[in-house]
Amino acid sequence: MTESEWFEQLFNRLSHSKFRSSFHLKQKDKQYIQTKGMDTIEKHAIDFVEKRLAPAYIPNDGKQTPFKGHPVFIAQHATGCCCRQCLYKWHKIKPNQPLGPKQKAYIVKVLMTWIHKEVD
Repeated sequence: MTESEWFEQLFNRLSHSKFRSSFHLKQKDKQYIQTKGMDTIEKHAIDFVEKRLAPAYIPNDGKQTPFKGHPVFIAQHATGCCCRQCLYKWHKIKPNQPLGPKQKAYIVKVLMTWIHKEVD
């Protein structure tokens, strides 16, 4: 399966989840993105993934991602990238082991793809 096929299937599955599909960027989130620029938002996504998802053990796993306050947080919930259990359920990334560079890059790409869809 190609990456584009995987992404198409992933976003289709997410769209059928009542919880995941309920998340959308608000106008203030879109204004924040416009002010900061997509490059900065992507840097924030990289930082959040590194600090909140990459470690093998996360003491507050399942509660580390706020539901508001930053467009990336909204994207994390919308895409099932909010905690290690959701990463396993939606993306087949196993918990209890540190994320590798390819996994982190993949998560950031998922987040940024969702953000681009919301802004466009």
